[in-house]
Amino acid sequence: MNFDHGIIRSLLACSALLATTAHAAAAPLPHLFAERWIDGTQAEEPVVQIQALDADTFVIRQSVKTNFEAPFLYLLFGRDKALLLDTGAKDGRIRPAVDRLVAEWLAAHGRSDIPLIVAHSHSHGDHVAGDAAFRERPNTTVVGLKAEEVASFFGVAKWPDQIVRYDLGGRALSIIPTPGHQAAAIMVYDPRLRILLSGDTIYPGRLYVPVNFLADNRASIDRVAGFAARHPIRALLGAHIEMTNKPGQDYPHEAATHPDEHPLELPVETIAELRTGLKAPLDQPGQPQVHDRFIITPVPARPQ
Repeated sequence: MNFDHGIIRSLLACSALLATTAHAAAAPLPHLFAERWIDGTQAEEPVVQIQALDADTFVIRQSVKTNFEAPFLYLLFGRDKALLLDTGAKDGRIRPAVDRLVAEWLAAHGRSDIPLIVAHSHSHGDHVAGDAAFRERPNTTVVGLKAEEVASFFGVAKWPDQIVRYDLGGRALSIIPTPGHQAAAIMVYDPRLRILLSGDTIYPGRLYVPVNFLADNRASIDRVAGFAARHPIRALLGAHIEMTNKPGQDYPHEAATHPDEHPLELPVETIAELRTGLKAPLDQPGQPQVHDRFIITPVPARPQ
């Protein structure tokens, strides 16, 4: 997210009066996780929570008690290397959790090491704050934060129009450029689990789009929709939860607790719903478009 807090507070203050509401027949929610996510409502909670999707795939949530952004991070293992998507927000303690998961995976496979690639769903501060801890980590590569650095690392010759394959070793992912929310944004598709890691571009929350980059965002969602038409997607997994389980109702900005959260998982139909919503003008900051499971939130023009 990582938008100016004063601007966001002003936007949210007037949203109740100015928001337009879009209703669509709700597709069933997928269900991937056995446990309820930490949400700040208990007196004590760990600084991170980890849930496994399989023996090679882990979802990490940073506690809202450490940072109101409470982002989700993803660690995927292949035969030859592992990919960590995002390093968390300020005051997170992500590296110890990742080191433990890597050590446990290595022990289970009778190995001593595996290269770790640290990439990002996009380059806002709440997704890259832990980078410094990984730059000093042995056998670890931290991908740069500029669009050209992301394109160069993953071999995207025609950014943002080209979708490329990135193989972890027996686990070939698709890297989908999705500038709009932020210039270096990507989504990552895993065909093994049929999940699309959708960052801040699609998640159950406020989808912030600078008004000067609406065209980029629309083009990115068109690209994702085209990809989804050709690939089976069980669920979208984004980088935050900002919606409650009441349709169209989000939490206040910087909320310290998230009682009754919406699930992290979104159905693939969300892509089409967002694509349709983005066809509206959306050129006035402070006039969100409210959907049951997300809110398209235009924000003032900003450099990327």
